Amino acid sequence: MSLDGAVDRRDGPPAGNGNGNGPAKGKAAPARPTYADRRLRLNPNTEHKPERYDDVQSDFDPAIFSSLERHLPPNMLEVPRDVKVQFMKEILLRYLPEGERIRVQRHKEYRYKLMSAYQQPLHKELYNLHPSAFFMPSFVKAINDNTDESFRNILSEPSPGIYTFSMLQPSFCEMLLDEVDNFEKWVNTIKFKIMRPNTMNKYGAVLDDFGLEAMLNKLMEEYISPIARGFHVDDSEVTLNVCLGKDFSGGQLFFRGVRCDKHVNTETQTEEIFDYSHVPGQAVLHLGRHRHGALPTTSGHRINMLLWCRSSVFREMRKFQKDFSSWCGECQREKKERQRLSVATTKLTFLRGYGGAST
Repeated sequence: MSLDGAVDRRDGPPAGNGNGNGPAKGKAAPARPTYADRRLRLNPNTEHKPERYDDVQSDFDPAIFSSLERHLPPNMLEVPRDVKVQFMKEILLRYLPEGERIRVQRHKEYRYKLMSAYQQPLHKELYNLHPSAFFMPSFVKAINDNTDESFRNILSEPSPGIYTFSMLQPSFCEMLLDEVDNFEKWVNTIKFKIMRPNTMNKYGAVLDDFGLEAMLNKLMEEYISPIARGFHVDDSEVTLNVCLGKDFSGGQLFFRGVRCDKHVNTETQTEEIFDYSHVPGQAVLHLGRHRHGALPTTSGHRINMLLWCRSSVFREMRKFQKDFSSWCGECQREKKERQRLSVATTKLTFLRGYGGAST
């Protein structure tokens, strides 16, 4: 979900201070915390259990507030819920323009209409997360152990910043494919026009839209986020791509290096080129800033499940971050070249001075 827009700052300071400089009488009420004098935590407080916001009337999905609450400053965690809601709305509205708010509201209405009508799911067990039935045993063990070593035991890193691991049970993949087929047949029967994942996708389905959002949110929060925290950067989302299967050929993913906005269109270095062939049930985890794409499926029918784990502080942090050399491949090369030139210049200056002294 994209978050942007302007903040309505009508909750300003009181007009007067009770000392004859305005109409205020008595002691002024303490000022409500505002975005201007608070900052989100860079890393989420994983031990904090956020409140539920299902009843909050807002343009934003309630799950956003629960996720964002873990990033609140420590002194904001114990304030009343309505204060937290107002504070988080203030942050979110900074990044959500009116046009986007209208789009979000329309999608909210569309989703409500769709979920109200789709009352006959094929596999009801899909709508609640059952770890032993959904995931491979090695994956469940790694998550339960929740240590760097347990994650390293299941992860392979075929190319820097790209991780693969066995994740989904074949039976779960089959059930999910059946559910999507059932949904598509239902849509065609009632001639309901559905929203595809993006304008380039003619056949994909947004699983959130027909009731799987709660299950997928739990999957991301409890099973993917622990792994993602180990390697993601703050200005990027983490992308999980899992092949669900069917018989196919082609459709390989290709990766071409991590880039910041400044260098997103720069040339790819030889060591950054990596192509990946899908395996049903196997997951690929990588940075959203890692340039990637998919080759055409040449035969058969390939279906993948895509999930994004976004950093809630992305847009706030990028305003202040000037140096991307810690993660952007091109920034690293530019930095190394500057260092090389600096060393060469220093060396040449030293040699010239040494030579001049000896003559």
